Amino acid sequence: MLSKLSTLAILAGAFSAVSAQTFQRLGTCPDLGCILPPDQQDFLPGQQFDIRFEVHAPKNGSETYNSGVPDEKFTVTIAKEGGAAKSLTSFFNTAEPALEKWTFSWYEDLFAQDAKNASVVNVASKIYRRVALYEPGNYVVTLSAYNGAKVTKATWTVRPLAAAKKAKNVILFIGDGMTTNMITAARLLSHKMVNGKYQSLLQLDKFPVIGHQMSHSIDSFITDSANSASALYSGHKSTVNAMGVYADSSPDLFDDPKVETIVELLKRIWGSAWGAVSTAFLADATPIALTAHTRSRYAYGPLIDQALHGVTNYSWTNHGGPDAYFGGGAEQFLPGATSYQGKDYYAAFAKAGYTVSLNKTSLAQASNSSRALGVFCKSNLPVWLDRNVFPENLKSNTNDPAGNKSAATDLPGLKEMTLKAIDVLHQRGGDKGFFLMSEAASIDKQMHVLDYDRALGDLLELDDAVQATIAKLKALGELENTLIIVTADHGHGFDVFGNADTKYMAAQATDRKKRAAVGTYANSGLSEYTIEVPGVSYGTGANFPMNWDPRYVIAAGMGANPDHRENYRVKKDGPRTPATASGGASDDYYVNPADNRDGFVVNGTIPTSESQGVHSLTDVPVYALGPCQGEFGGTYSNIDVFYKIAECLGLGHGTNKTVGCSK
Repeated sequence: MLSKLSTLAILAGAFSAVSAQTFQRLGTCPDLGCILPPDQQDFLPGQQFDIRFEVHAPKNGSETYNSGVPDEKFTVTIAKEGGAAKSLTSFFNTAEPALEKWTFSWYEDLFAQDAKNASVVNVASKIYRRVALYEPGNYVVTLSAYNGAKVTKATWTVRPLAAAKKAKNVILFIGDGMTTNMITAARLLSHKMVNGKYQSLLQLDKFPVIGHQMSHSIDSFITDSANSASALYSGHKSTVNAMGVYADSSPDLFDDPKVETIVELLKRIWGSAWGAVSTAFLADATPIALTAHTRSRYAYGPLIDQALHGVTNYSWTNHGGPDAYFGGGAEQFLPGATSYQGKDYYAAFAKAGYTVSLNKTSLAQASNSSRALGVFCKSNLPVWLDRNVFPENLKSNTNDPAGNKSAATDLPGLKEMTLKAIDVLHQRGGDKGFFLMSEAASIDKQMHVLDYDRALGDLLELDDAVQATIAKLKALGELENTLIIVTADHGHGFDVFGNADTKYMAAQATDRKKRAAVGTYANSGLSEYTIEVPGVSYGTGANFPMNWDPRYVIAAGMGANPDHRENYRVKKDGPRTPATASGGASDDYYVNPADNRDGFVVNGTIPTSESQGVHSLTDVPVYALGPCQGEFGGTYSNIDVFYKIAECLGLGHGTNKTVGCSK
């Protein structure tokens, strides 16, 4: 998740990949001629996508060109390596699109932003909709503008891909924000160690193959959940906040050049069932990116409409709607200001043949043969720790999914939602199989607010759900037919560096003395989370800690954080707020005076306009089990997760040339 949009990100529409500056006119456009998709992009044979060309004419600033008048007679060609260049209309057997024109503004740097001195750019553009490349190989696209004074080239690669299915089903678990360091910490909390040797392991530890994926976005080296999910689902990198598109400079959030996603391909080629499960609200980036095509992840209402109906007013292949769709986010389903056009989307889904469940009890009773929608609360689901260890925290919520002011308390967890989704998808997919994405969303959301206990609790919930899924597939006779992948979309700079004596820390009067309570190296001791406390039982099962509040706790921290106060103890009264604004300001954050009052102050490392921690550069793990598991070892780009899944599902079979095609 990204905590907020900066003013400049809205103006510029993207961040820089070329100049290594904070701001860029258009992140994927290093020159005044723009090709989207840009240089060095990969495609699945037969994968449908759009091509946008933009010619920029800055009116002022350091790039002023041609008196601000864009060339409206630019030419574009495409050539397969070794072949002759052709016009796009000839190559793709499509009509010439109409010329589009608009104006946008951006700030060139921080000095320009401080002075509110925006640069203005006039644009001439054309977009070619729903084309596809079918033959593997390299293709060169050329844009020539201003009588050849500005020539831009992009080389695209169509990867060779198998047409035969190797896996009937795919289940993709995403631990949002989950890193190897978090997995290590979760293991320490939940599994007993004797003389340096664990007596039991996480389910993830038992996977036969582990790899690592690099999570960079197309125009910045730190990603958010929107464009990282887009890379995992489509094989195409995008821009921060964008999903299923290459972000352009147009004023319309929904007209950017689109690219077909895994569920759209799977539905079109094989007719398989598909579903999404998340502990976030369903319009959040990771679940919604399966069907979303926009550069703004924040257009929640329209994106729920896209999930049901496909892209509105656009001749894009319809994914048919999810067969199982479970999570939070009642705001986008209840009629009113936060739903699309104020409509009742519970009713819209019901009209489309869905059973609708609003709590755990009704979910369990729902038919497995019908398409199923489950929305269990407003916003995100309460985290595992509050649902299971501190359930009193649920009572103060006003998050009932029916829209009243009461608390949602009959809540399923990730495991219950995932197992029900498997039942529905197994029955509805039949011989055509299914695809399921299951997300542990609040690993990320709780890391943002530096609530490590709640983040690690949700990571352990993910591991528990994976273990239950394997058992479920065995019982259904589908384990050998199913590729199971567990990965993340990005990471946080989190690690454990010792322990902390919470009793001693609370007794000290000064920050420097409180820091003496942190033990490192030999003084870090052993985990007390696995030691049973007489008379205390959370009843949460063998895969979770027996004691969430020991005297000696892990000392952990983030590489990117706001000013905050740390005592390392579990927050019993609910998720924490580490920093608050000073004097009512919305962009000047300091230590929250009500948070961890017996701890010591830790100075922040990010701008004071940020109230939460942010994502980091770290590579994230990829665990694989089942058909094609061997393909997932090694280190590779996040887009390769898509291509490896596509290879296993035989999506190279998609050669039905019903749209523009390469000859």
